[in-house]
Amino acid sequence: MASSTAMLCVTLGLLVLVQSCFAQLEQIPRQQFRPERQREMRSQQNECQLERITAQEPSRRFESEAGFTEIFNENDEQFRCAGVAVLRHTIQQRGLLLPSYSNTPKLVYVEQGRGFHGAAFPGCPETFQSSSGSQAAGEKRRAISRDEHQKVRQIREGDVVALPAGVADWFYNEGNSPLVLVQFLDTGNAANQLDQDFRKFFLAGNPQRELQSQRGRFEREGARGLERRQTPGGPQQTYRNVFSGFDEQFLSEAFNIDTQLASRLRNEDDRRGIIVRAEHELRFVGPQFSREESEALEREESERERGSHGGRFMNGFEETFCSARLRHNLNDPSRADIFNPRAGRLKTVNSFNLPILRFLQFSAKKVFLYRNAMMTPHWNKNAHSICYVTRGSGRVQIVSDNGQTVFDQEVRQGQVFTAPQNFAVVKRAGDEGFEYVSFNTNDHAEINQLAGRVSVFRAIPEEVLSNAFQISREEATRLKFNREEVTLFSPSQFGRV
Repeated sequence: MASSTAMLCVTLGLLVLVQSCFAQLEQIPRQQFRPERQREMRSQQNECQLERITAQEPSRRFESEAGFTEIFNENDEQFRCAGVAVLRHTIQQRGLLLPSYSNTPKLVYVEQGRGFHGAAFPGCPETFQSSSGSQAAGEKRRAISRDEHQKVRQIREGDVVALPAGVADWFYNEGNSPLVLVQFLDTGNAANQLDQDFRKFFLAGNPQRELQSQRGRFEREGARGLERRQTPGGPQQTYRNVFSGFDEQFLSEAFNIDTQLASRLRNEDDRRGIIVRAEHELRFVGPQFSREESEALEREESERERGSHGGRFMNGFEETFCSARLRHNLNDPSRADIFNPRAGRLKTVNSFNLPILRFLQFSAKKVFLYRNAMMTPHWNKNAHSICYVTRGSGRVQIVSDNGQTVFDQEVRQGQVFTAPQNFAVVKRAGDEGFEYVSFNTNDHAEINQLAGRVSVFRAIPEEVLSNAFQISREEATRLKFNREEVTLFSPSQFGRV
């Protein structure tokens, strides 16, 4: 009897200890990773006093040897409100966007073309290896030609590529058509502890001032300071890669190379820009899949996207940091989240189907609207939405908290506009249709719909609507139930306004 009582006491003690440990563990992620904490810096840095929003086109363009880079005006109020910067790279055939890293996490949308993307995660092994040549007896192993690197990913039109702050990456165009990349950088993210300037740190080339933000620096340094910085008692300096600021002797010692090779890292006389042309077609180490294997991988990715694999729920823990998926395609019609044969389709990527987005606090969606179709009037519940038009045109209206129309404009391919958090927005396609990709500043961005089968009005009693709008019960019923579609609406019988 005594032993049973002692056993019971020990068991209860262990239960209390385990409960307290789990309670403490639960508090850690809630404090460190909850979206509200991630957005504290954004709310402190940015003030959204928007009276007018305008669709933006690139304000600066910089030529390189094998392409060009365009930057949208980051000083525009809508981008300052959202804490974002938008760039667009156009890479010609055999063009290589040089390795660089930035102070902000980013999403990259592949608007056109195909190619390769590489990201160098610190501390992760070079798991892709190859070797060629022969090795005679007594020869050193170093004599064999070999290559070791981290994973290189193929990219194609419609892909979204996610990358954390401070991770170096590069892009290469292997196709015959230009590779067009739209980059969305979240300068208001908590990962950026510098300021609201987006900063590109290049590991090669001589970028000069191409990708240095003008936000803030224009006020601190003046217009001439953007072109060149004057060093007291010394010559004028331009923006170059990070190695140009190191002494050659330090580089020689760090890499265990001669000073002549170390000086090449500085790229002082390189005038090719940040997109250079490869001397020959680049080849990368990687497995070659048969058609059957490729189809099996596609099915596996589809199952992962639906949240199950062999009856097992996929929650992201099966991915390690070094093997995390960075890419997700938004163009595949068979994977649409919402489809209306008379209106269009919609596809979303968030932290559920691309787990790394949880730590970047990003999500994105691609909307395809058919001719004269409409995206339901709605507001973004928990994120700013930065929209980039990829094809066609459409009319967009955005309304602020005081009922003021802050945006009412026809937008077309290549333009960018922002729908701030909680501002009501409606989009309608033109005669050629309307396609756009939106980048959202939350890994699980949500919208509240104002019309349609899952709208706010459906949840409100008819009598409330009748008294709120001074209409009859019959009119309130029509207001609630006349539109049975969800999110994407076919053209109305009442015609266009």
